[in-house]
Amino acid sequence: MTALVTGGAGFIGSHLSEALVARGERVIILDDLSTGSVNNIRHLRSHPLVECYFDSRMERSLLCELVDEADVVYHLAAAVGVRRIIESPVRTIETNVKGTELVLECARKKKKMVFIASTSEVYGKNSHAAFREDDDIVLGPSSRSRWSYATSKLLDEFLALAYWKEKNVPVVIGRLFNTVGPRQTGRYGMVLPTLVRQALNGDPLTVFGDGRQTRCFGYVNDVVEAILRLVSCPAAVGEVVNIGNDEEISIEALARMVKQRTQSASPIQFVSYDQAYAPGFEDMQRRVPCLEKLAALTGFRPTTNLEVIVDEVIAYFSARKSESSAPASALVSPAA
Repeated sequence: MTALVTGGAGFIGSHLSEALVARGERVIILDDLSTGSVNNIRHLRSHPLVECYFDSRMERSLLCELVDEADVVYHLAAAVGVRRIIESPVRTIETNVKGTELVLECARKKKKMVFIASTSEVYGKNSHAAFREDDDIVLGPSSRSRWSYATSKLLDEFLALAYWKEKNVPVVIGRLFNTVGPRQTGRYGMVLPTLVRQALNGDPLTVFGDGRQTRCFGYVNDVVEAILRLVSCPAAVGEVVNIGNDEEISIEALARMVKQRTQSASPIQFVSYDQAYAPGFEDMQRRVPCLEKLAALTGFRPTTNLEVIVDEVIAYFSARKSESSAPASALVSPAA
């Protein structure tokens, strides 16, 4: 089997590529490195089963060539991060919609299986206790760029399902809730790596709003396992499926957990959304997935609890901090 992973040098993409290689599959990584990093896949680049292309998926000829080589396309490449989305709404919409359209168009000719990574953001301001895949979508006004990401990813879903219904391209859509783990950066506003980095540096732990908003955090290895099982499940074709963890925690409680588990003396600092992002920024009070459909299709439920996840992220950033502070001579192998 050959898999094409767009966004394969990103946080989730690199873990997915790793898992595919471990299964003995040939992996083609396509990434323009706009948010991904070569460091995420440095350990994979010399593997005989891995090919890397650091180019844009907007390059139609290259993309079509790589899709033709693949048995399955995992389309993870997207504009990500709340801060990046607010600052660059045009890039967000173009990257997500045009990129997905090109992937589906290239897959159409030979009816290649495509996994589309969507997001829990598409539920918008829905107030249900646990979001179900067939829930109504409630988004904010188009005058708020904050909703451009959710809108673009929802359009991706409509487009993918249209290619399935009209052109028989087998697609599976995964709505990913907050995914965390090693290699995730806080550069674009991801909350857990930001809190961990602040705690390890002795900086104030910034919590936006009143901190009572709740989220669920899925461990990246669990998310990868769910993706692989869905792609292997014939009944999942043409379906939209939540992927994540349903263990709920407030952001203030998450900050306190990070503070306690890093043994940090850093204070917790509350920052208004207006100050952090833009006047009138809207956030959802709760975002909890219903995972019944995932379990029914695949028999899989996430197994990694939040304390273990936080400890993994702390260990990752602690190791990076140690490496960056070590003298240059200590970083050179005696055999070098």
